[in-house]
Amino acid sequence: MGKVYVFDHPLIQHKLTYIRDKRTGTKEFRELVDEVATLMAFEITRDLPLDDVEVETPVTTAKAKVLSGKKLGIVPILRAGIGMVDGILKLMPAAKVGHIGLYRDPETLQPIEYYVKLPADVEERDFILVDPMLATGGSAIAAINSLKSRGAKNIKFMCLIAAPEGVEVIKQLHPDVDIYIAALDEKLDDHGYIVPGLGDAGDRLFGTK
Repeated sequence: MGKVYVFDHPLIQHKLTYIRDKRTGTKEFRELVDEVATLMAFEITRDLPLDDVEVETPVTTAKAKVLSGKKLGIVPILRAGIGMVDGILKLMPAAKVGHIGLYRDPETLQPIEYYVKLPADVEERDFILVDPMLATGGSAIAAINSLKSRGAKNIKFMCLIAAPEGVEVIKQLHPDVDIYIAALDEKLDDHGYIVPGLGDAGDRLFGTK
């Protein structure tokens, strides 16, 4: 069964407060999301494998550690997921970036895939799927299905704020996917918005309505 990690780091919680605040403007909102993504990436990479090496210091030879070279991929769910990519790349500049575009059918309310572009070596990479919000879980499930159908075997899902309903859906349908969130909120309202949430992440990132 996939694990759920809720980050309680003081810096993450502090910055998340300003991300929630409706008075926070687009520029500051974008910068804060970028910063929290970097802090979350620090935690999500905690289990990356290491190799032993020797390095010459100015004093002597030392035994040290380097990343083993495991291939990583970052996949934002368009469009809001884009706001988290640069923050992760600051720590993992060698990671490849894919994209999955989804929109919600106005009649069925189901997510429809309209764009997918992934690294060629999907089967060899560990993927971090990113989206600021996990509400009903519909988009996350569709994106995970998309990755798996193209050969991805190891996927982690990372978001800023999640509703319990969305977390449960991923756990039920994709129990092999670990979930990393900065805050687990109270619930979804009747319109499918996370409460208390932060509003529409895409609109607040890009200044649209």
